Amino acid sequence: MGSKSSKLPLQPSKKEFDKEWRKTNWSKGKRDAMVDALRNFNLNDPEVGHLRCLLLGPVGAGKSSFINSVNTIFQGRVAHSALTTDCSSTSFTKTYKTYYITVGTNRLPFAFNDAMGLEDDIRIDIGKDTPRGILHNDIINALKGHLPENYVFNPYSALSDKSEQYKRSPKLSDKVHCLVYVIPANKLSIMSKDVIKKMKEVREIASEMGIPQVVVMTMADMACDLVEKDLQKVYFSTALVKSIERCSIELGVPLNCILPVKNYHMEIDLDNDMDILILTAMTQIMNFANDYIGLLKQK
Repeated sequence: MGSKSSKLPLQPSKKEFDKEWRKTNWSKGKRDAMVDALRNFNLNDPEVGHLRCLLLGPVGAGKSSFINSVNTIFQGRVAHSALTTDCSSTSFTKTYKTYYITVGTNRLPFAFNDAMGLEDDIRIDIGKDTPRGILHNDIINALKGHLPENYVFNPYSALSDKSEQYKRSPKLSDKVHCLVYVIPANKLSIMSKDVIKKMKEVREIASEMGIPQVVVMTMADMACDLVEKDLQKVYFSTALVKSIERCSIELGVPLNCILPVKNYHMEIDLDNDMDILILTAMTQIMNFANDYIGLLKQK
């Protein structure tokens, strides 16, 4: 996944750096080249069929929207395969479902699993202590490929290896090949300690398993008015540097594995700049996941 890169330049008092702190080609040619590369991606182990990416993050971070945004790019139109909502304070995702992207009759070589959102351990609800969000052991079950398709998450009890639903002998294609944390850039400073602690615990386990990890930092435009006006200013923004550095410190994820994006939300037409950021993130995710598959194949 690469070693932890050196600390980014100290932030000046102004909102904008004099030059990009991450070089980016914003041309349509580059955008189209990344689309073609991902469509024709060569797996290190073709028998796997697809690289599985588990999306994990707090409620409302944009996990489902990221899936839809990737699908939108490949469909060439706004697409909604994963259901989303803007008005819920609790996780909208309740089941473990695999999302594939199919163009024509061809299924692309990657798949997403959108897990139930991470929440604080306890909610005080009408005088009762009510657990919320995905449980730690179910995340581990997902990483190891033990969760069945359409498994309904239970905030009180994780799937047991004694259950008939439990996949006792998962194939490599059932296991997670890249863990993708989805974190909103504009809400990192107010994320609860419970949620951050859960992500760090999962990171430790995933690291022990050798699973690569990437942070997709959503809502980059909402974290900086400079970027809101012009998305191409994303790598000039001092505010985003602060968010990325803070995220790296909180989770221990290398700076070059933290990738800002803007998901499709209000748009009804494709936007080249949005596509560039989303495709850059997907390219990193695919490369890391494929490297992981390659290492497993060598063992």
